[in-house]
Amino acid sequence: MIKVGIIGASGYAGGELIRYLTGHPEAKIAYLASDTYKGKHISSAFPSLTGQDLPVCESFNGDAADRADVFFLAQHNGWAMNIAPKLLDAGKKVIDISADFRFRDPEVYEQWYKTEHKAKDETRSAVYGLSEFKKAAIASANLVGNPGCYPTGALTAVLPAVSAGLIDPAGIIIDSKSGVSGAGRTKTEISYLFSELDESLKPYNVGVHRHTPEIEQEVSEVAGRAVKLNFTPHLVPMIRGILTTAYAPLVRDVTTSAAIHIYRELYTDSAFVTVLDEGEYPVTKYVSGSNYCHIGLKADNRTGRLIMMSAIDNMGKGAAGQAVQNMNIMFGLPESTGLNRPAVYP
Repeated sequence: MIKVGIIGASGYAGGELIRYLTGHPEAKIAYLASDTYKGKHISSAFPSLTGQDLPVCESFNGDAADRADVFFLAQHNGWAMNIAPKLLDAGKKVIDISADFRFRDPEVYEQWYKTEHKAKDETRSAVYGLSEFKKAAIASANLVGNPGCYPTGALTAVLPAVSAGLIDPAGIIIDSKSGVSGAGRTKTEISYLFSELDESLKPYNVGVHRHTPEIEQEVSEVAGRAVKLNFTPHLVPMIRGILTTAYAPLVRDVTTSAAIHIYRELYTDSAFVTVLDEGEYPVTKYVSGSNYCHIGLKADNRTGRLIMMSAIDNMGKGAAGQAVQNMNIMFGLPESTGLNRPAVYP
């Protein structure tokens, strides 16, 4: 049985980790850290967890390393870099849900997150945890930087076309729309009030969103050359889900059915990615509350572009679900263990 520790248990990602792991047959939550709910059952933060047999929340301290085999770090950006090295030195496996270990070049992190990186050596040895594309590296990793929610949806949609040489990666344009839970649980800005969000849709951080270099890093690796692309996120008045639509110039003639075949071949062994039939397109509701990703494709030969679409749950496949999937891979378990529940519908 894998003993699991979750640091930052009372945030949305932490709560979603608990939800998945309480049904995991090979894992037991042994340690929960939350300064806000110290000394309390986690149901104080998430009433939905009332009645679950879970440890009382504690404040994190250095003695916690012996409490678990693997630690999920679900705190804010800039926190994990101070803690992960100590856990690694203690022989523990670490999965960071923040951005601290997503970049192979710590200078890129410093440029986009405006924070000095204090664990540069660990950053260079960390594995980017995009499960479907990094499985072999994840299996032997001690430190995994869990991808951001937007990059997960975008990369799952575009990387097969890049690797197959269907598109010019320099021409990729990505449009993503996310539910507000992606902003986390502690946002207090006026723009996140219900009366501001409801019945509205808006782009934000246009051209400067921090997930842009993360997407570029992975596309560049697959393309074999440096790639810059356009990524524009939008906030929509729903709680969960990300719908991504990406466009890119085709570099050779291909039909929609041929593109679908290429994608299905690449995702043959994927437990969680479904490539939809021609004429079917992804819907966030159909993956809500799950670790699944639905992909739709359209080869628009009139404009010479491939249109690539994906739907994920930003808290599932975009955060906690993929983190548990990575844990399974790290411990040699079938990657779907504890995760194969379908979406919540309606």
